[in-house]
Amino acid sequence: MNNQRRKEIQKIINSLEDSKSELETLRDEEEEYRDNIPKNLQETDRYEKAEEACDNLDSALDDLENAISSVIEAMN
Repeated sequence: MNNQRRKEIQKIINSLEDSKSELETLRDEEEEYRDNIPKNLQETDRYEKAEEACDNLDSALDDLENAISSVIEAMN
């Protein structure tokens, strides 16, 4: 791989890492929201939606981490 393509790939990696960081922040905020729902409301639709959002964000973060790893592997 030539240096120009490596530079372009590094830009993409940086962008993916920035996106991952932003998603982690949003996931953390959603987890805090979910964790602060009172116990008597933890069986409600509101809690279930927050729980599902946290799970989906975790899954997206795992996928993003795999994508970053794959792109790094492509550079080597």
